[in-house]
Amino acid sequence: MDPSASTRIQLCGRLVAVLDGRRIEDELPSRQGRILFAFLVVHRHSPRSRSQLVEALWRESPSAGANGSLKSLLSKMRKVIGSEVLVGRDEPRIDLPAGAFVDTEAAAERLHEAESAVAMENWTRAWAPARAALHTATRGFLPNVDLPWVDEVRRGLEDVRIRALECVAAAALGLGGPEVGAAERSGRALIEIAPFRESGYLHLMRALAAQDNVAEAIRIHERLRNLLREELGTQPSASVREFYEQLVGV
Repeated sequence: MDPSASTRIQLCGRLVAVLDGRRIEDELPSRQGRILFAFLVVHRHSPRSRSQLVEALWRESPSAGANGSLKSLLSKMRKVIGSEVLVGRDEPRIDLPAGAFVDTEAAAERLHEAESAVAMENWTRAWAPARAALHTATRGFLPNVDLPWVDEVRRGLEDVRIRALECVAAAALGLGGPEVGAAERSGRALIEIAPFRESGYLHLMRALAAQDNVAEAIRIHERLRNLLREELGTQPSASVREFYEQLVGV
């Protein structure tokens, strides 16, 4: 069997690691070992030095024995995943076969596909990759782990989530029919997680209008206008104002 076809790593939600068809996540050495494995997978294309690995694992100033602890973790991990996967000494890194699946990487790729399709107004082609990117980004990265590099990955995934919601909303509106409900849900989610991002309000207004709920769409516009005026001293963008004028028949 092609190793790339049977190598899959899920970092969002529950950690799942399948290397050449073998589940290995429960064999990783302790909680610290699983965190280290996730760090190495995230940075597999940009290897880090041992000192950077120490900083990644120990949030506060590392103890005098941190280097020894790291050495022990790497040794135990190499026994689990193999020296052909965990390579390098001064800059240890995870070497996966070409075509291996890593969910965070796949989410970024699916988002790019969706955004390209939306730009071309190919709603059918945008739908599935947008939903796939959204599903991954929503699961959450390393729950209950409080480390700076983890927060950085989470911020990146939150950006993927927001942009995927925008793609889902746009594609749903383009497809119309029963999918308009997905546009409404995506618009409401965008407003909740990114209240100053006008796209959520516009998608929601369009979805509500498409369901003959014009009064509610006008109320959403008023909500945005009040927020921007009170918090930023500005007004909605031209695209939002233009759609609002269509709603009220100006």
